[in-house]
Amino acid sequence: MPQQLILVDTQEGVATVTLNRPEAMNALSAELRLALAQTFRGLQADPAVRVAIVTGAGRAFCAGMDLKELGTGGEGTTGFDRSAEGNDMAAAIAAFEGPVIAAVNGHAVTAGFELALACDLIVASTKARFADTHARVGILPGWGLSVRLPRLIGIARAKEISFTGNTVTAEQAYEWGLVNRVVEPEALLPTCRALAAQMATCVPHVLKGYKKLIDSGYDMPFSAALEAELAAGIASAKQVSSAMIAARRAGVMERGRDQQDPAP
Repeated sequence: MPQQLILVDTQEGVATVTLNRPEAMNALSAELRLALAQTFRGLQADPAVRVAIVTGAGRAFCAGMDLKELGTGGEGTTGFDRSAEGNDMAAAIAAFEGPVIAAVNGHAVTAGFELALACDLIVASTKARFADTHARVGILPGWGLSVRLPRLIGIARAKEISFTGNTVTAEQAYEWGLVNRVVEPEALLPTCRALAAQMATCVPHVLKGYKKLIDSGYDMPFSAALEAELAAGIASAKQVSSAMIAARRAGVMERGRDQQDPAP
């Protein structure tokens, strides 16, 4: 029976997506990239799914591109053939309107690093390791690493990571602002699921709209982003009644009294 390359577990609006090539440290073969793209397109089409978590089976998050496959020179194996239907993994993840959490359980290397960066936030196990080896392998990035990493941790630190290919530990990644949290391995998925569950209880269309607002505003000059936010806020306010606000306010106040930090 063929191995299932992607495992999906959906509970209460949260889909946990697991790369399932543990024997290859979840290296991104053409088949796995296609499966991941198809999975995210399916999640986007499912109104019951509000938040996604991406993680890896075994001891690695994702070891990057499948270099053995790359070395064969087969058609489409470079991973950048955007004309291949369903093969654009990065675009499929970007098209998912809900939050995406990377649960980095081990090594996230090069394209695997890009996969983590394509998510909205990263929670790392103490065993997580990050590395960008594009310059050593001899291929420039094409899924956003050179764009996202400098914006996240600063241009000088991004250059240090990319120009050396050195490994960054989970602790260093946290100090540099690359990851949101570092937790013990056994707490990784529970922490991510607790965060995802909190997100999933937000007003669905507002959660999607807020993600879009932050992402689009981040690409704009500051003044233009403020204007865009004001316009979005006015449009949003016109869609709610005072009764809806009152009901939601009561829920927010009750949650504030009962809330506990999901981090262990």
